[in-house]
Amino acid sequence: MSGNPLPASKLARTILLTALLGSALLTTTDILSAGASPSAETTCLLLLPLILALQVLHSAPDSSRAPLGRKCVTLAAQVLLTYLPLLLFRPFWTTTAAYLAGSLLLLLPPRAAWPLFGLVGLSMVIPTALDGGPLVESIRLAQVSLLIGFLLYGLARLAELVTHLHAVRGELVRRAVTAERLRFARDLHDLLGHSLSAITLKSELIHELIPAQPTRAVKEVDEVLSIAERSLADVRRVASGFRDLSLRQEVTSARSMLDAAGIAVQAKVDLGPLAPVVDTALATTLREAVTNLLRHSNASRCRIEALEVEGVIRLLVENDGVDAVHHDRSPYGGHGLGNLRARMTAVGGRLESGPWAEGTFRLLAEVPAQRPSSTTRAGG
Repeated sequence: MSGNPLPASKLARTILLTALLGSALLTTTDILSAGASPSAETTCLLLLPLILALQVLHSAPDSSRAPLGRKCVTLAAQVLLTYLPLLLFRPFWTTTAAYLAGSLLLLLPPRAAWPLFGLVGLSMVIPTALDGGPLVESIRLAQVSLLIGFLLYGLARLAELVTHLHAVRGELVRRAVTAERLRFARDLHDLLGHSLSAITLKSELIHELIPAQPTRAVKEVDEVLSIAERSLADVRRVASGFRDLSLRQEVTSARSMLDAAGIAVQAKVDLGPLAPVVDTALATTLREAVTNLLRHSNASRCRIEALEVEGVIRLLVENDGVDAVHHDRSPYGGHGLGNLRARMTAVGGRLESGPWAEGTFRLLAEVPAQRPSSTTRAGG
C-alpha cells in the first residue's frame, strides 16, 4: 500500500504539504517586509528551508515510532534553528516557532509534549517584550505560534490516520479472501467427503452383488447415481454460497449408508423446527461423523440421537469397532473434526469427540437452540 498510495492518502499528504508551504510563505513574507539588512534576510532565507525540511520529516507517517536517538537529534537541530536566529532577528523570525510546537506534539509522548508545546508558546512573549513592544502583541504571537503548530500537528495526524485506514482496509480485504477460501475448502471437505465415501461404499457393495444378486445391484447403482447428483448439487451450492442442510434428511441418509455397510443403526430424533444455521451445522457434523465411522472403524452398531434438552440441541453419534492403531495415510486427511469444531464455535456451540466406555467412540455436539424466525441463512 505504501508504494502505491490511494487517492485519499495522496490528498491528505497534499493538504499537509500545502499547509507547510503556506506557513513557510508567511514567514518569508515577514522576513522580506521587516526592513532588515540584506545579510540578515539572506541568512534567514537560507535557514528557512532547513526548518521546513525538518518539519516535513517530522510530519511523515509513523514519525513518532522513529528511533529515540534520531528524534532527539532532529528535534535538537530544530530547536537551534528556531531560537538562535530568534536572538539575532527576532522581529521576523517568531513564526518559525509554530513548526517546533507542531514537531513536539508529533514526536514526543503526550505527557512531555503538551507542557513543552505550551512552553514554546510562552517563549514567544519574550522577544516582543525585549523589544519594548506591547503585551497584546506578545500574546498574539504566542497564540499564532500555538495555533499554527496545533494545525500542523492535526494535519499530520490526519494524513497518518488516512494512510493507516487504507492499509487496514487492504488487510481486511486479504483476510476476507482468505476466510472465503477456507470456507470453500471446508465445505467441499464436509460435503464431498461424505458423498465420496458413500459412493465408494456403494460401489464395493455393487461389486459383491453383481454375481449373486444382479437385481439388487442395479438398485444400488441407481442409489450411486442419486448420490453423485446430490454431490454435484452440493458443489454448486457451495460455489454460490447457499449451504443449508437438514439434520433429519442427514439422519435418513446416514441410516441408509450404515445399513448398506451392514452396521446396525439405532436412531432417535426429537426436535422442533431449527434455525437454518443450526440445522446446517448439525447436519454437517452428522455427515462427518458417519464418514469417519465408515473410514476409520470396524463398527457393527451405531447410535444416533438428536434431542433438545433445556434449550440446548444435543447431537450424539456413538459406535463400536474403534481401531486404536488406525492412521489415515492420506496427506489430505485429518481436517474434518477441526472444521466441525469451527462450525460449532461459530454458532455458539461446542464439540467433543474421542474414545468412550467399552471400546466405543463418541461424538457429542451441543448448540443453543435457535428458532428459524430469529436467524438468517447459514453462513460459512
